[in-house]
Amino acid sequence: MTQSPATPLPSPEELRRLREAKSLSHADVAAEVGVTPKTVRSWENGRTTPRGRKREAYAKLLTSSEATAQQEESAPVLVGDASSPVSPPPEVPHDHAEPKPEPESGPESGPESGPESGPEPSPPSESESTTALTPAQAFDTLYAFCAPALVRQAYLLTGRRELARESVERAFQLAWHRWPEVAVDRDPTGWVRAATYEYALSPWHRFRPRHRHPEAPPAEAADRALLAVLLQLPPVYRRTLVLYDGVGLDLPETAAETEASTPAAANRLLHARGTVAARLPELAAPEDLHRRLAELAGTERLRAAKPRTVRWSSERRARHWTRAAIAFTAVLIGVTSLTLRTAPDHYEPPLAPGETVGGLPPRAAPGPLSAQQLALQSRLQKATESGPERLVPQGR
Repeated sequence: MTQSPATPLPSPEELRRLREAKSLSHADVAAEVGVTPKTVRSWENGRTTPRGRKREAYAKLLTSSEATAQQEESAPVLVGDASSPVSPPPEVPHDHAEPKPEPESGPESGPESGPESGPEPSPPSESESTTALTPAQAFDTLYAFCAPALVRQAYLLTGRRELARESVERAFQLAWHRWPEVAVDRDPTGWVRAATYEYALSPWHRFRPRHRHPEAPPAEAADRALLAVLLQLPPVYRRTLVLYDGVGLDLPETAAETEASTPAAANRLLHARGTVAARLPELAAPEDLHRRLAELAGTERLRAAKPRTVRWSSERRARHWTRAAIAFTAVLIGVTSLTLRTAPDHYEPPLAPGETVGGLPPRAAPGPLSAQQLALQSRLQKATESGPERLVPQGR
């Protein structure tokens, strides 16, 4: 974590950009520094950091020429514009190691490096000299840096402005609820982006009453056509296209974020590009598609909520769920107590099943009296007249 002041290094993403600017492969850098290509990839991913003489050789190799002058226009794709709270530099969409922007020169880091000054194992050396931020300040810095871009990305995924803003707010509410986990994550930007995409592309939104009413389309006909083509793509293909041609991630990073293999992500990307090219032939070239996605994302002035509001909503939601869990636990305890109180405390054998009894004569059905039975009935009726008074039949 400690870096020598004599040989400061930029962020891991900037290290990769410097190497690519000099047209060097991992094997070339590894041969010059005296390490393996796997170690160079680990430095660029932010998992480890060079030390000692290897650090000096690595820094000298990357900063010996004007490699840092490379500023491509690929990043503004879905990042903020002049109306955004924070206007990150162009390489922000490619940032997959830490959520802070890096200017043209590696040693300088802007105020957005706050979220990474504590938990990130290999931030720029200047970030160690900055004052440690509180969790709320680190969260607000991450939110101000990522939210404007994520709202635009979510709009390309859903075509709905309110759903795009809601997706970003829900993702950051979850991030604040799990801030100890997010703060030490190697890529907080990717963590929040994945949560935003998952919520935005959830199939359950179709059952919401608000989702049944379409929102107003973009004003320009070209923007409407491009958005219609994007929304016709399957969600996973749309997500792959936005990540690769919009955000600017490379293919392995896109595959990892979409939870797919690299060949599967490549096939999805080719299918999505082919569908767009078939409907809009002028966007067959990847650079043209990249430019149009940036323009479409920038046409809608989408603003996210204030970070303080997001933190307050997250805390309120957590309180509600906590109270609901406590109430459910109390009900469960009450039901269990009632069951224990009313349940039998001893064994009661069941009643034996009935058995069939045989040898009984069949029950005769009533019928007319025979002559002998009539005579007997007559005798009995006459005999009772001379008997005791209680046996005399009453007249009808």
